[in-house]
Amino acid sequence: MKIAIACDHAGFQYKNRLVELFTKEGHDVKDFGCHSEESMDYPDTAHPLATAVENKEFDFGFTICGSGNGITMTANKHQGIRAALCWTAEIAELARQHNDANVCGMPARFISFEEAQAIAEIFIKTEFEGGRHQKRVDKIAVR
Repeated sequence: MKIAIACDHAGFQYKNRLVELFTKEGHDVKDFGCHSEESMDYPDTAHPLATAVENKEFDFGFTICGSGNGITMTANKHQGIRAALCWTAEIAELARQHNDANVCGMPARFISFEEAQAIAEIFIKTEFEGGRHQKRVDKIAVR
């Protein structure tokens, strides 16, 4: 699986650990940054990740910032992105099953790394159910 990952300074530690985990599991991972805990602006990493996922260069994207909100909002500015803010594995599962989410946003300051790991694993393993959900997903993008 091809996975894109991006963060801001608050998500830096979790991002590094998830990159290590995904790589160990045999996934092809691209790290869009950031690359330190020095303060930076999350749109600088979220936009390149979202563009790459939108262009189908990657199967999924993961974004991590302090609350998860800013980086997820930024990714969602892209028409082909369905970024879900996930703070539990159950929410991640439903985001995939019902919304065909292609980007998983996580709040590094509000979940443990173990929770982040569980969220990431369920997100990439869960299939979109389609059916009645497909017509709703088709109405998300503004064209």
